[in-house]
Order: sequence, then structure tokens, then C-alpha cells
Amino acid sequence: MVVDGVIGIGGTLLLLLVIGSFFGVTDRQHFAPRWLFVAMLLIAVNDACLTLAYGAMPDLIGGEWNWEGKLLALCASLFIASLPAFGWKRSGITLGQQAGSLKAAIPVALLYCGFFVAIALIFPGGKSNGEEIAFQLTMPGVEEEIFYRGILLLALDQAFSGRIRLLGVDWGWGAVLSCMLFGMAHAFGYSKGHFSFDAMTMALTALPSFIAVWLRLRTGSVALPIVLHNVGNSLSLLI
Repeated sequence: MVVDGVIGIGGTLLLLLVIGSFFGVTDRQHFAPRWLFVAMLLIAVNDACLTLAYGAMPDLIGGEWNWEGKLLALCASLFIASLPAFGWKRSGITLGQQAGSLKAAIPVALLYCGFFVAIALIFPGGKSNGEEIAFQLTMPGVEEEIFYRGILLLALDQAFSGRIRLLGVDWGWGAVLSCMLFGMAHAFGYSKGHFSFDAMTMALTALPSFIAVWLRLRTGSVALPIVLHNVGNSLSLLI
């Protein structure tokens, strides 16, 4: 497990380095390589926390779901967000919403929910228990949104400062890469001597993450993405 996990995250970091460097070379004026390496370090730390140092740490909480890994990763993200180079508000860790943003965000939030209702109907979940429902209603959205749409997005946006205005928000390569990395976290891995990639899983995670990024950029907060993420994760268990 340790070797497979290290190789898997190494593959992700290598892809980020190659793709990020390509984007940077095409627009050197808006490229800060040191922040790309910061983003890579964030991914490595997050993965180490989620895997409990690739199995080296004991699981003191137990249960069927990765409570301890998620809590450890969340604490690491909150600590990083508290550093001067990041900041909680700059990382979107705030309940405050940009003035007038909710009027635009609500229809998009409904679209997000509609997407996951459709997914739940097409791919109904199996029998669930109380622990699974409690986990899906809390941990994935809180930990993953604070990481991917919070500190990681901030680091990548610092690495690629070029922007284009589209659909009412300013997009950069950082937003695109954060969505790609979110999808890869679910669809890409290494085991039994080879890398694996699930295109369907990639699509079902990376595509809705663009909606979550839009909401984060439009509202200036990860609050709404957190709520919607947990709702989306839980719909297949409740419908």
C-alpha cells in the first residue's frame, strides 16, 4: 500500500508539473513557478493526511469510513489557510458572501443539485447505514472544498495570474487545474504494478467541480460549495 500510494501521488504530481509548466511557458508573464511547487506540496501533504501517512499511522477512530484521514487533512488545510501567505478569507474560508452574489448563485446551485439528482436516479446507491449517511453529509464537502476550492485554488491562482472574464467571474488556469486534480483524486491511481484511470469517474467529479469553482469565485466563499457537495454526495443514499 505504501509503495502504491507514493507512486500514485507521484504520478499526479508529475502530471501537474508537466501540464502546469506547459501553461506557464505559454504565458510566462503571468506565471509564478514557486506557487506551482507550493500547490504540488499541498497535494502531497493532503494525500499523506488522507492515507494516514500511507498506513503508517494508526486509525484511532475506526469505523468503515475514513474519519481520521479526513479530519487530519482538514486540520492541515485549516492550519495552512491560517498562514500569512494564504489567509482564511483569501482562501474562501468565510461565511461572508460577496454583495449581490447569492442572487446569481442560487440558480447555479439548483443546477448543481439537479445534476446530482439525475446521477442518483441513473446510478442508485446501495443499502446504506447511519455511519455512511453521517460521513457523506459532513466530511467530503468540508474537507475537499476547503482544500480544492480553498487553499489549492488560491495557490494555483497565484501560480497562473492570467484571467479571462466568463459567466460573470474571472477564470484562470488555476481553476481548470484544480478541477482536473479533483477529478484525478477520484479517478486516477496506481495498484498492482500499473496506473489506472476511470474516465466516467473523472467526468462525474471534474465536471460538477467547475460549478463549485464558479460558486466559489462568484461568492468569495466555500460555504455554498460545501453544503452542495455534501448534499450531492448524499442524494444517492436518500433517493
